[in-house]
Formats: sequence, structure tokens, C-alpha cells
Amino acid sequence: MSKELFSLADRIKALRESAGLTQAEVARQLGISRSGVNSWEMGLSVPSTQYIVELARNFKVSTDYLLGMKDTSSISVKGLSQKQVSALLNIIECFKNNDEEPN
Repeated sequence: MSKELFSLADRIKALRESAGLTQAEVARQLGISRSGVNSWEMGLSVPSTQYIVELARNFKVSTDYLLGMKDTSSISVKGLSQKQVSALLNIIECFKNNDEEPN
């Protein structure tokens, strides 16, 4: 299966939705209008460098990930036991193997 490429707009929307936030909530966090966030998600405009950094910080991803320079994201395991970390790694491996299976 080929890897799907995501644009900056797609990543912003996916990160916002996975965080359970509305466009208005993200806008409030950044001190901008909801229509500004909507424009980013629709690909009509792109966030300035300042907002790229703020988005990355708020969603706990790297700016490289947000901009599509890296196809990986990181997860903080701070405060988890070794057993919990191992369980997460097993789940991730299970998802990877599931993606490789034919449909």
C-alpha cells in the first residue's frame, strides 16, 4: 500500500480533530479568528512561521512533521512504566502490520 501524502492543511485539520478541538478553540488558543484556522485547513492560506511554531507546540508535534518534512510523529512516554511503553510499541507495530495487509 502506498503511503498517503498529507498537506499542511490536512495535517492541521487532522491534529485539531484528534485533539477534539473545534476551529474556534484553536483560533482562541492562537489569538486569531476562526476563519483564519478554516483558511489554513482549506488550503486557502498558510500560517506564518509564528503560527507554525505555535501549532506544533500546541499539538505536541515537530514543525517538520507539521510541514510534511517528516512522516513521523513522536509520543511522549514520560510518566509511563516500561510495561506501558512496551504495550504502546506493540499496538503501533500491530497498526503497521495491518496497513501492509492486502484489502
